[in-house]
Amino acid sequence: MAKVKMKTNRSAAKRFKITAKGKIKRWKSGGAHYNTKKSSKRKRHLRKPTLVKPNMEDKVKALLKAF
Repeated sequence: MAKVKMKTNRSAAKRFKITAKGKIKRWKSGGAHYNTKKSSKRKRHLRKPTLVKPNMEDKVKALLKAF
């Protein structure tokens, strides 16, 4: 009898990536629309990905269990 595998949360898999050192990369919110009122600097910083904060890493890793 085959073992039951843990499924990855697919919405989390599309939003987060695991780096080579095991940290979790995410993209910043707020850059999709209503961009005319935002400054160039603000929009430029929203383009760059950032890391998930350490207090949230365990919760995100639980969603990405199958990786």
